[in-house]
Amino acid sequence: MIKPHIHVPYDGINTYLPFVQKEKLNLEIYFGSSHFDDFKKADVTELKNKLSYTPEFTIHAPFMDLSPGAVDSKVRDITARRFSDVLDFARILESRVVVFHSGYDKWKYDSRVDIWLEGSLKTWEPLVRKAETAGIKIAIENIFEDEPTHLELLVNEIKSDYFGLCFDSGHFNVFSRIPLSDWLEVVKPYIFELHLHDNLKDEDSHFAIGDGNFDFDALFKELKGTECFYTIEARSVEDVKKSIENLKGYLE
Repeated sequence: MIKPHIHVPYDGINTYLPFVQKEKLNLEIYFGSSHFDDFKKADVTELKNKLSYTPEFTIHAPFMDLSPGAVDSKVRDITARRFSDVLDFARILESRVVVFHSGYDKWKYDSRVDIWLEGSLKTWEPLVRKAETAGIKIAIENIFEDEPTHLELLVNEIKSDYFGLCFDSGHFNVFSRIPLSDWLEVVKPYIFELHLHDNLKDEDSHFAIGDGNFDFDALFKELKGTECFYTIEARSVEDVKKSIENLKGYLE
């Protein structure tokens, strides 16, 4: 049975600590933008040491106000520095994967994928070299994308076994304009991680698995045999518990 990771904000870890300690859960630690300058390497080491067990870690990088495909070079620079720091945290935690947002929004870029791609390559190429050296995989997550071809383009331009994608079920459910099978046909070869949560297609609700209308049956049927990390992104302990139980039914 695959043991999923649980998405937990770094600055909220103490709230969840009794639960994760008891259940010995694998963790995806989210380092948010609002307190990022407060995060120190020593604090990350302390987090690892305060756990009474040895979980498998993944990391979710900050994303608010950051733009890896920015036209403005100074915006790209600060984004790259933040992302580089996150890779340092990943080395401390021995994280297998770090999830990042693509920063692409067709409205912001006027559907000019070429402009976004040009900036993105300048950001990602040195970060991928750093990740390769550390043995850490980078996974780019779908957010506002209504179809996945530009994500495929980015992965193919980078050309690294350490650079792939994170498929987010909730974001797909809200924003996609194409069927799930068509989306997965494009991204399946590049998936390193799944973000699993649900909604009713109206907003990014982060419901427990099965509490919305995303087609998890189809997802796991399409991805049968795909090796990747499974991360539950529910927002309460009760929804995490429910998601874990419901996930078992799809993976048995």
